[in-house]
Amino acid sequence: MSLQAATVPLDPAAAALRIKALAREAGFQRCGIAGIELGADEDHLRDWLANGLYGSMDWMARHGDLRSRPQELVPGTLRVISVGLDYGRGDDEQAWRTLAEGERAYVARYALGRDYHKLMRNRLQKLAERIAAEIGPFGHRVFVDSAPVLERALARNAGLGWIGKHTCLIDKDGGSWFFLGEIYVDLPLPLDPLASAHCGTCARCIDVCPTQAIVAPHRLDARRCIAYLTIEHEGAIDEALRPLIGNRIFGCDDCQLVCPWNKFARRNDEPDFRARNDLDNATLAQLFAWSEEEFLQRTEGSAIRRSGYRRWLRNIAVALGNAPGSPDVLAALESRRDSADPIVQEHVAWALARHAGGTCAAASPGLAPAD
Repeated sequence: MSLQAATVPLDPAAAALRIKALAREAGFQRCGIAGIELGADEDHLRDWLANGLYGSMDWMARHGDLRSRPQELVPGTLRVISVGLDYGRGDDEQAWRTLAEGERAYVARYALGRDYHKLMRNRLQKLAERIAAEIGPFGHRVFVDSAPVLERALARNAGLGWIGKHTCLIDKDGGSWFFLGEIYVDLPLPLDPLASAHCGTCARCIDVCPTQAIVAPHRLDARRCIAYLTIEHEGAIDEALRPLIGNRIFGCDDCQLVCPWNKFARRNDEPDFRARNDLDNATLAQLFAWSEEEFLQRTEGSAIRRSGYRRWLRNIAVALGNAPGSPDVLAALESRRDSADPIVQEHVAWALARHAGGTCAAASPGLAPAD
């Protein structure tokens, strides 16, 4: 990747300002420019990997230092343009109510609509093309969760926000409900100032985590994280963790829902992010009844497709085991008692045993919403 001769001499400061204006025109609510030095973050990543906190996500270890060395991932990279796209729904109170109603399914807010990756990537690619049209050809590569990139560290360095104790990025003017994307470029642009941290002594995110996966500030044990367990983890879920999952069938938002800074989050009514298939209201029994064909049809273009049908049923079986023992819940479990999939069958058997033993409970509501 090498910088070709621009049609006019590049004014880095003017180019940076224009890039940010173009990013806003492209639909991004935030944009900043970071350098490629990530030494401290590399040390943090190495320690996290050495302690096995990545669970079965072997690609995290396989890519190693490539995540923290943009210039090795894309030779010639000098700067990273980092952007943020809001996906806030303004429905925090509804989310808490869903978590408290054991027969309803909770799906992470980012996954209720269409998968954001395609939308973000298309906008980033068009942004890169707009930049090239104005300053001339330049070397670049666009990323949206598509390669080993330390996106939160780069976004922090670009001034988009700080990394909270829950490891999510927080913008003091916009909370944490936003997606990140990057353009690696070979342009010598001026750097934006590093975002300062404002968590202070607050530990709401640590306290609210249902499985206590945030083992220390800025340190997440993926092996206990509900997002990891319901999306990334293959096979059986640890029995000790199942009751703690409540009715969360795909991901978990508790640490963001409780964060005081999200009172500043902005709602984004992007059509792609609107809930599909009534996922913000559906009951566990309704979703458990989906056939594999129906699952594939309904989750086309959705991040949920990534989990696959087996994990979908496994997760719902766990949630049904935690739900109140209503006729609908028990009938749903009985309908798959003899599932041909051994993983699904085992989790259904566990759930039925919970109900038979009277140990089930309503989904955990967590803490009250932040003031």
